[in-house]
Amino acid sequence: MDKRIGAQLYTVRDYTKTLEEFDRTLEKIAKIGYKAVQLSAIGPFSAEEVKQACDKYHLIPVCTHRSMDEYCNHLEEMIQFHRTIGCSIAGIGAVPNLRNNLSWSDVTEFVTKMNVVSRELRKNGITFAYHNHDVDFELFDGKRPIEYILENGDFDLIADVYWIAAAGIDPARFIKRAGSRIKVAHFKDLAVKKNGEGQKMAEVMEGNLDWDSIIDACEGAGVEWAVVEQDICERDPFECLKCSYQNLTKKGFC
Repeated sequence: MDKRIGAQLYTVRDYTKTLEEFDRTLEKIAKIGYKAVQLSAIGPFSAEEVKQACDKYHLIPVCTHRSMDEYCNHLEEMIQFHRTIGCSIAGIGAVPNLRNNLSWSDVTEFVTKMNVVSRELRKNGITFAYHNHDVDFELFDGKRPIEYILENGDFDLIADVYWIAAAGIDPARFIKRAGSRIKVAHFKDLAVKKNGEGQKMAEVMEGNLDWDSIIDACEGAGVEWAVVEQDICERDPFECLKCSYQNLTKKGFC
């Protein structure tokens, strides 16, 4: 696994809507020490604009999150976008309707369509990868969506360790099981809310996940990139990214 840690821009999505904001955000991330980024929830910038900004701050675009519509209906544009910015992993955030009455037919239809997309991307040197949530581990008529994806999907994974743990699954165990299918791991911690009110996202190594086992599993599986993400921050998201980065440097990341 490349030890140059990445920052998932979804964490700072409120600061990437215009090119000026995008530029300032990349500058802040680079100053923290991050060497790579995942491009998610950014403004409608051209590939050339994205590449120029990333190059300016020496940030490697290692992965994206784009919509199913873009992949299914504008695939050639997606191929050219990834080629231009120099990104070899094309990601998608979830099955559509993930938290809105997701049905088994949604899952099977998604896998069928994205298999076609994945094969076309692969012809162009780009890997397609699916990002999991806790819902992917729910039982639907005796089967879990993530199991169906692993068995029938002709594409790879972005393993989000928080959502795996939130579903009651040991992240390290799942990573070992999925093995080389995992190209990117999203690093975010899971902490317990006060007074038994449930779980919350936290900075890496500021919660309850076993990071030694997670990192070892990622190394063993051949995960290419670890990317810090924190969807919900209780303080300034840049401070959260800084805390996670500094903690990961204690584990050999840079």
